[in-house]
Amino acid sequence: MDTHSLQAFVMVAETASFSEAANRLFLTQSAISKRIALLEQQLNCRLFDRIGRHVKMTEAGQRLLPKARDIQLALKDAETLVNNLNQQVSGRLSFAASHHISLHRLPPLLKHYAQSFPEVELDLRFDESEMAYERVLKGDIELALITLAPEADPRICSEQIWDDRLFYVVSCQHPLAQSEHVTLAALNAYPALLPRPETFTHQLVRQQMSAWQLEPNLGMSTNYLDTIRMMVSIGLGWSLLPETLIDDQLTRLQLDAAPIHRPLGYIYHRDRTLSNAAQQMVRLLQQHRDGTQQQD
Repeated sequence: MDTHSLQAFVMVAETASFSEAANRLFLTQSAISKRIALLEQQLNCRLFDRIGRHVKMTEAGQRLLPKARDIQLALKDAETLVNNLNQQVSGRLSFAASHHISLHRLPPLLKHYAQSFPEVELDLRFDESEMAYERVLKGDIELALITLAPEADPRICSEQIWDDRLFYVVSCQHPLAQSEHVTLAALNAYPALLPRPETFTHQLVRQQMSAWQLEPNLGMSTNYLDTIRMMVSIGLGWSLLPETLIDDQLTRLQLDAAPIHRPLGYIYHRDRTLSNAAQQMVRLLQQHRDGTQQQD
């Protein structure tokens, strides 16, 4: 089975488009079509139904997709194993970081890494935690620095580096700002400004509120915490924000609810051999965590 054909198949499956797959692989659409046709000929079955401009996987295609991804991952793993033998820290390190970690946690570590390993080409992507999580599962990137999932996929190895303490906050002019103690029910009478429901942070709020038989009173939504901080500061609602984002324009509320902690750390695929460059990034993160714990 030709690996180039498998690559084309996975890309068409993920984009649901022959033309978009061609763009991403820097090939012509004709070349993509030929590779898919060759794979279908080798397997003696149709992998995609083409109805007008729409492309949809057949049942055979759906069954092949996870195996095709496994094969691609195994090939990358074999290449990494061989390249790691020279013990050099070089090549490309593909990893992702959430917007919050990129702005408030990563810069000094990234500077130290770049100075220590100048021969590594950093391919850093700024993704939402959930998107980065999927990229690691698919084998698109080696590492991701994200908010760790409440329930981890068994294929994922994760390790916490930071403990993000979260606080319910309102603007200094909010009706609840001067209250000594606030219940979740009283807070929920006002609109919430939260990341979208599929995010790990939103799930933390929903889990706590569900214990009190409450459904979050959702107002506006965005996944950028810095934007949420701004909207809360001008009185558009309340939110749950990391301590690192809370300034004198916001008031922390004293709630009758357990404190919320958001684990931040790195993840990688359990079945993937990390490159020397990725291993050095992991060591740097662990050293940073251990040094922080000693200071505490």
